[in-house]
Amino acid sequence: MERRRIISDLAKKIAEEMKDFRPLKIMHLCGTHEDTVTRYNLRSLLPKNLKLISGPGCPVCITPDIDLQKIFFLLERKNVILTTFGDMARVPFEGRSLFYYKSKGYDVRIVYSVFDALEIAKSNGKPVVHFAIGFETTMPSTALAILDGVENFYVFSAHRFFVPAMEHLLSLGDVRIDGFINPGHVSTIVGVKAYEHIKFPQVIAGFEPEDVMLALLMLVKMIKNGEVGVKNEYVRAVRYEGNVKAQKVMNEVFAREDWEWRGLGVVPNSGGAINEKFEDFDATKVFEDVFEDFVPKEDAKKRACRCGELLRGLIDPTDCPLFMKACTPKTPIGPCMVSFEGTCNIWARFGIQKF
Repeated sequence: MERRRIISDLAKKIAEEMKDFRPLKIMHLCGTHEDTVTRYNLRSLLPKNLKLISGPGCPVCITPDIDLQKIFFLLERKNVILTTFGDMARVPFEGRSLFYYKSKGYDVRIVYSVFDALEIAKSNGKPVVHFAIGFETTMPSTALAILDGVENFYVFSAHRFFVPAMEHLLSLGDVRIDGFINPGHVSTIVGVKAYEHIKFPQVIAGFEPEDVMLALLMLVKMIKNGEVGVKNEYVRAVRYEGNVKAQKVMNEVFAREDWEWRGLGVVPNSGGAINEKFEDFDATKVFEDVFEDFVPKEDAKKRACRCGELLRGLIDPTDCPLFMKACTPKTPIGPCMVSFEGTCNIWARFGIQKF
């Protein structure tokens, strides 16, 4: 009852602030925030002139098909153990996924942590390639595993730095965004300071429904007052400087390159490439001879998929002609329906949101 009262009070305060004010569009940048918003149907509590949309906050969703194609290409040509996380193993390309390869006898193993892959490498003579995805939240763990320097352990890095994507999203200018709810997990690593150079209304939020509603109220007030910069609602977990130790190992192992994101195109300084110093653990360098023959392809089945537009904030899941028709959680076509942090998957599980 206490939670319900707090959320109700916050909803009333948001409505008061938005009364007779111009329409606002707020974008959150985390799949877990979308889960909270949809699970608790928070959009139904917002006034009509305040819309909350999801952005590129799902690491599985933003990983482009070319990364997955390269992993398939490597599996078909080298006798390796391939490890990755469960959601990534379900993303299809041309009707195949890593689970498909596993069913065909390829050595694909689902792990909960990169350190599980490291243990496999310690006890196995075959090369172990870890398909590493995720933002700054998971990058430090991968960095520590590489620093361990275990023989036969290699990383195919699909890691991406998140903050550059926020700047890139604003530079595209194809959707009006009035404020950001910044990702809580990423923020525990990078800290408040990482966002200060972005002169735009932002609030770092936690993952309880009260957190999201309070962040929205803070953002509305910032926008009405003409404030730019970043405020921290998630004070119980996010410090100004972030996790300095995690930043140190991450920046030691990874270099920033211009990499593609699904829906956003090439984002400058966002790619988590493995530094030359650690190239003996970089799968793209160790198996360079294999990748020389790689030629990317297009999946005709995905042409109608609008996952990229969803990640850019241009549409809602219901605007995609495939949503809950050809594309369902059991028969996903795009990664937004695969990942538990994907907006399409979340809407499919908890029900279509009403605005």
